[in-house]
Amino acid sequence: MKSKSENYFDQVFQVVRLIPYGRVTSYGAIANYLGLKSGARMVGYAMNASHSQNDIPAHRVVNRNGMLTGKHHFQYPHQMQDLLEKEGILLQNDKIVNFDKVFWDPTKCLL
Repeated sequence: MKSKSENYFDQVFQVVRLIPYGRVTSYGAIANYLGLKSGARMVGYAMNASHSQNDIPAHRVVNRNGMLTGKHHFQYPHQMQDLLEKEGILLQNDKIVNFDKVFWDPTKCLL
């Protein structure tokens, strides 16, 4: 039997798999979509646990300001940035440039 957190992690993973190429979302936006407005930290825990699954684009999940706060959980220090830049996302000082233009809000985009 799965625990509540495992079920929640699976829900987070489902949403993260839907983030379009070249777009990003935030921990809080995912938590809000899943009905847990204060659950951004749980989304972060799910992202940390996602690295063993190759089909979850965890690099597309950043903090509410566009900062790469989860970068330390990738295989090497600049992997998150490298993956985002391959998708055409511009970064400066570990922060996404024009964050509002590449931000994907699951609450608005998923019905």
